[in-house]
Amino acid sequence: MIASQYADLRAMTAPIDARASLRSRLDHFLKSIERRALRMAQFAVGDRDDALELVQDSMFGFVKSYSEKAEADWPPLFWRVLDSRIQDHHRRQSVRNRWRVFLSGDPAEPEQDQFADIADPHAREPLAVQQGAQAARAIEQALRQLPDRQRQAFLLRTWEGFDVAATALVMGCSEGSVKTHLFRAMDALKKRLEDHR
Repeated sequence: MIASQYADLRAMTAPIDARASLRSRLDHFLKSIERRALRMAQFAVGDRDDALELVQDSMFGFVKSYSEKAEADWPPLFWRVLDSRIQDHHRRQSVRNRWRVFLSGDPAEPEQDQFADIADPHAREPLAVQQGAQAARAIEQALRQLPDRQRQAFLLRTWEGFDVAATALVMGCSEGSVKTHLFRAMDALKKRLEDHR
C-alpha cells in the first residue's frame, strides 16, 4: 500500500522535477552565451541598447520555441533566432532611416561613445594600454565594416567554434557559402588590421 502511494506520488512529481531540471539547464545555457551574444549583436547593430534588446528578445523566442529540443541542438538554434532578430532589426532600421532622410533631409549620424577614449588611471604601462585599446577599436571597427554575412560567418566559426555545417544551419545557407563568407571576412580583416600586428 505504501509502495503504491509512493509510486503515485513519484509519478505526480516527475513532471515538476523534469521542468525544474529543464529550467536549470536552460538558465545555464543562456548564461553561458549571453555575453558573446550581446557582443555579436552589438557588432551587428552598433548600439548597445538595441543589441541588449535583440538578445533578450532572442532568448525569449528561443525558450518559447525550442526549449523542448535536444540540448545538443540549442546552440545553433539560439544563434539562428538571434540572426533572424538582427536581420529584422536591419530591415526596420532601413525603413526608419528612409523616413528620417525624407522628413529631415539629413541622414541620422551614429552616436559617439564619449567614454571610449578615456585612459585607465590604474594602468601601469600607459603605452601598452593605449596600444591595446587602439587595437581593440581597430578590430571592432574592422568587424563592423564587414558585410553582415561575412561578419556572421567569422563570429560563428571563430567565437562560437561552430563547424561549417552548424554555421550553415544557423545562417540558412550552404556550407560552400559559409566557407566563401569566412574566407572573404578573414581576407578583409587581415588587410584592415595590417598595422596592428
